[in-house]
Amino acid sequence: MSQTITRYGRISPPRLEWLAKAPPEDILDPDLPIIDTHHHLWHRPGVPGPGDSWQVPPMRYLLDEFLEDCRTGHNIVATVFLQCHSMYRASGPEPMRPVGETEFVAGIAAMSDSGNYGKTRVAAGIVGYADLTKGDWVTPVLEAHIRAGGGRFRGVRHSGAYDADPIIGNSAPDTEPGLYARPDFRAGLGKLSALGLSLDAWVFHPQLEDVIDLARAFPGGNIIMGHCGGPLGYGPYAGKRDEVFADWKKLVIELAKCQNVTMKLGGMMMRLAATDYMAEERPPSSAELAALWRPYVETCIELFGPNRCMAESNFPVEKMGIGYAALWNALKRIASGASAAEKEAIFSGTARRVYRLD
Repeated sequence: MSQTITRYGRISPPRLEWLAKAPPEDILDPDLPIIDTHHHLWHRPGVPGPGDSWQVPPMRYLLDEFLEDCRTGHNIVATVFLQCHSMYRASGPEPMRPVGETEFVAGIAAMSDSGNYGKTRVAAGIVGYADLTKGDWVTPVLEAHIRAGGGRFRGVRHSGAYDADPIIGNSAPDTEPGLYARPDFRAGLGKLSALGLSLDAWVFHPQLEDVIDLARAFPGGNIIMGHCGGPLGYGPYAGKRDEVFADWKKLVIELAKCQNVTMKLGGMMMRLAATDYMAEERPPSSAELAALWRPYVETCIELFGPNRCMAESNFPVEKMGIGYAALWNALKRIASGASAAEKEAIFSGTARRVYRLD
């Protein structure tokens, strides 16, 4: 496939020279405390291509790179790390290997907690991965995560994002439809919930009914829906903006009725594809991005309420299309009509409660 077909749904390194072309902006509401509820940390060596080229270029986004973004003006007081297949163990039983990611992030969190890296408590909460379909393996893997997290492990993201069209790019190469309905997955979710841990759910918008059914089956579970419910805007969904929004909203209305579900606001740069970040001369301004995302974010706030919504950066993925400062300005613009208490909930309070942060 050509790069034109595959650019959405695939992660590429941020283009720093391009990001530098963004129009300058003042930081909006700079004192508002923010807990960034969804970011990644990784160091990917890359996959060499022919000659001196790269099939997949190397990507580094560790503590220094993340803090450089955090220090662009917003009041980022804490963050939650989200699973991204980073630093899994190279050996040992296969179901246990993802514990390496929690070990890696807990080390970075300990560095941050030393106070030597500024005020932001990076990875105050850690969401890792355990294959919830693994039967008797699930509980020992979760217990190993809890030990490795040093008091920071909060739950698991087990993604089910699937689309039959290969242009979309699924959440994992082996993802199959109907994951959240499988009896073995639901048995694993029961064990996750029994340990007081949350599930970060991730599907594309046509699959939201799977999350609705799961939430109804586990009313006592703590389910967190990522990226505004995964609206798609490229591949077979390109040019169908109104149809996608209507289909998405119909399902989000039902999802919001499940009181055990919290919605994350943001994370739509790559999948919604509302802006062609690989072709534009410069990144969008925060006002431009707010206009593109407003229908989805405002609908989520209206349906779930501020106390069941929390904002996310999804960095460094969103950094393919916008800088950290402008991203948070965009989310603040969308929430500008909220009261002070509602803003506090959206930008930090809900996250503090749902992820049980100190």
